[in-house]
Amino acid sequence: MEKGVIFDVQRGSFVDGPGIRTTVFFKGCNLRCQWCHNPESWRSEKELLYYQNKCTGCHQCVKACPQNAVKPAGPRVITDRSRCTACGRCTEGCLAAARSICGREYAADEVVSIVLQDADFYRSSGGGVTFSGGECLLQIDFLDRLCRLCKKHHIHVAIDTAGNVDWNHFVRILPYADVFLYDIKTMDEAKHRSMTGVSNRLILQNIQKLNESGKDIIVRIPLIGGFNDTEADISAIAEFVTAFSQVKRVELLPFHPMGQNKALALGYPPASSAFKVDADETTHFTALINRIFIK
Repeated sequence: MEKGVIFDVQRGSFVDGPGIRTTVFFKGCNLRCQWCHNPESWRSEKELLYYQNKCTGCHQCVKACPQNAVKPAGPRVITDRSRCTACGRCTEGCLAAARSICGREYAADEVVSIVLQDADFYRSSGGGVTFSGGECLLQIDFLDRLCRLCKKHHIHVAIDTAGNVDWNHFVRILPYADVFLYDIKTMDEAKHRSMTGVSNRLILQNIQKLNESGKDIIVRIPLIGGFNDTEADISAIAEFVTAFSQVKRVELLPFHPMGQNKALALGYPPASSAFKVDADETTHFTALINRIFIK
């Protein structure tokens, strides 16, 4: 039975495609965007989240850890992540919910059974399921299986992707996907590499091929202060995608600070608060896109 690693399933979403949707978040990503609001999606394996501000210092986790990875540190604890296997034993006695395990294996049938719980809402709103991440296309066998099952149940399928995968991964799911939510962060390759860790060449090549496939595309631009919040950056993206007949609209996603606490809980440096943009900037760049991108 095909299985995949998922870190969250959110029902009743209105922001991940048309209508009311269930968004399934795949674990694992091959980008390292410095502003990422889902840093728990980076690694494909299970991970421990430890929120130090919630810890009451009861030290039940110290007693529970079979790997001896948790040690007292004054009123709190420290975790040696090189020893931690994310077994979850330390979370069981944590009454303060300071510790949790992110990610678990799901069978395809299990995911689809959750998705089908809101089938009536999909039909009434034009919604469906959105496979997101992380990068859902990295778990292509599992994603392929899920897409096939959803289409058997006549569920609208959206694929949320950063596009940094081999084109053959797209080819496998094209018969089952209805729309792609496609991230473009900047047209400048050097800037893209410096802030995500990878080139944008494959990403830009893939959206051109995706356009030729005839599938609907919604381009989403993360709006990041100090990175792409300039008229030159945003207009370059809008002008690029204007040439693609299958791009139906362009959306801005302003930086969200929700990833900062999660990064700290994972032992990562948090995203800079300087990435935040204000509402006026978002309004300005939305108007700029609307002037350029006319369908």
